[in-house]
Amino acid sequence: MQHEAHAAHAHHHHEAAAGSSWATAVQATLHCLTGCAIGEVLGMVVGTAFGWGNTPTLVLAIVLAFFFGYALTLRGVLRAGVGLRAGVRVALAADTLSIAVMELVDNGVIVLWPGAMDAGLGDALFWGALVISLAIAFVLTTPVNKWMIGRGKGHAVVHQYHH
Repeated sequence: MQHEAHAAHAHHHHEAAAGSSWATAVQATLHCLTGCAIGEVLGMVVGTAFGWGNTPTLVLAIVLAFFFGYALTLRGVLRAGVGLRAGVRVALAADTLSIAVMELVDNGVIVLWPGAMDAGLGDALFWGALVISLAIAFVLTTPVNKWMIGRGKGHAVVHQYHH
């Protein structure tokens, strides 16, 4: 079983390097953005609604972004017939760097944006900063995903289960 997985990975690595287009990287980043955005928005809304300080709100948003990012990938690979343990390994391999970069950029923009961390749910600044920070994170994470896919890493690992 280990040998088959290694052979499949080696074959896929060559296939992934050839298929590391910008379109593939954009698709992978949009997938990552979906999970991150769900977690990020939910975390910010919950933390703000409960009147939590900046640090617990950011921690919750980051934890939820990773959770939903991994969950979306895991759902897809489990649907493809991969077992839970292997599916978790695939999700971790596929998404960790992408989510980390996205969260670093996204939260960095929000923290550095004057007044964004103090804005309430009814403030346009709250929602505007969140949308703009996610857009900036998308733009900066796409080249990371292209680089990883070109090396048979990241979402290249997931794509072998979509065929």
